[in-house]
Amino acid sequence: MTLLKLPSATAASRPALRPRARGRRGRAGRKPRVLVAVTALFFALLYLPIAVVTLFSFNSKKSPTVFGGFSLRWYRAFVHDDVLISSLGTSLRISLVAMAGSVVLGVALALGLVRCRTRLGPLAGLIMLVPLITPEIVTGVASMLLFKGLGVDLSTGTVMLAEITFSISYVTVILRSRVAALNPEVEEAAMDLGATRWQAVRLVTLPALLPAVLASAVLIFALVFDDFVLAYFTTGVDPQPLSVRIYSAIRFGVQPTINAVGTLMLVGSVCLIALALFIPRLFGRRGGLDILSGE
Repeated sequence: MTLLKLPSATAASRPALRPRARGRRGRAGRKPRVLVAVTALFFALLYLPIAVVTLFSFNSKKSPTVFGGFSLRWYRAFVHDDVLISSLGTSLRISLVAMAGSVVLGVALALGLVRCRTRLGPLAGLIMLVPLITPEIVTGVASMLLFKGLGVDLSTGTVMLAEITFSISYVTVILRSRVAALNPEVEEAAMDLGATRWQAVRLVTLPALLPAVLASAVLIFALVFDDFVLAYFTTGVDPQPLSVRIYSAIRFGVQPTINAVGTLMLVGSVCLIALALFIPRLFGRRGGLDILSGE
């Protein structure tokens, strides 16, 4: 009889233990309120100034502190400002040239680093990462001193050269893992069918890299267009990129037009980044975050 009672006693005691286990799991799954508060404070400090600039770009008054109502007055003033429009065109030209140059050189560098079989390959890959960890102000000062030492006058061309040099590493990091993931036997098969080395790269490798190439190109365009530090140290007197022109205008007081320009630059940058993340999906590839992170 004793043996028959033991299972029933054990079964009766189980339900009493389950609520405790569920309670422990529930407490463990709760997010600490302090971490939630710190995270909320971080995002507030990060995006609140941007929200204020965006709001006051629609201000009907000239005051930078009193909001008088919504208006497109300062956007119309920006469109009719010849100086800012000229700087906008300069920034677009610099971004396009830097995007094209860095993509071409970055693709070649990524292919060379992955296919290089010598002992210098790892060293070259390490040197390629140096611009990514070097403070941009150091790169800007070094570029300015280099141009001055060579007797080259600072101009739009020097900004383009500096931006291309700075952006090559970003393109190489994005494309390097993609090149490593490609099967080299596909190129070998193409060459077995009569294609030359260049034809195999042009007809087989580059089409496979196209989503990553386009995504990196859009990303570089956005980075160069918004860049200030490198452009400030390598630009000439005129014409100046838009970011440098905005800084020069702010030194004499914040004008409401600057809020409108900043809002337009923000919207343009967000759209370009979103396009860079969406491009791989158009080709049926993995998410853009994987491509931009190089995974």
